[in-house]
Amino acid sequence: MRLLIMFDLPVETSKQRKAYRRFRKDLINEGFTMIQYSVYVRVCVNRKSAQFIENRISEFLPEAGIIQSLMLTEKQYNDMHFLLGKEKIDVRNFSGRTVVL
Repeated sequence: MRLLIMFDLPVETSKQRKAYRRFRKDLINEGFTMIQYSVYVRVCVNRKSAQFIENRISEFLPEAGIIQSLMLTEKQYNDMHFLLGKEKIDVRNFSGRTVVL
């Protein structure tokens, strides 16, 4: 299971830029990896753990902007096509690292 977070945050004032940097840093601390600007993904064991992470993210949302989440199965995520550019080979974004106990 993958949890995808997509966001569009205002960066017009210094307070908004600080909120943007803080939100991005908090996502990275939660184990998310950037796949595009303002699009982050994390591998989750199942839907329940993805919902848990989604609830944790709701605790550090900035005051303004748009933030969306999307839960995908591994098959749905792996069916993604690259129309331009190449896939990034990043070990942190690889589902084979997930260990289920």
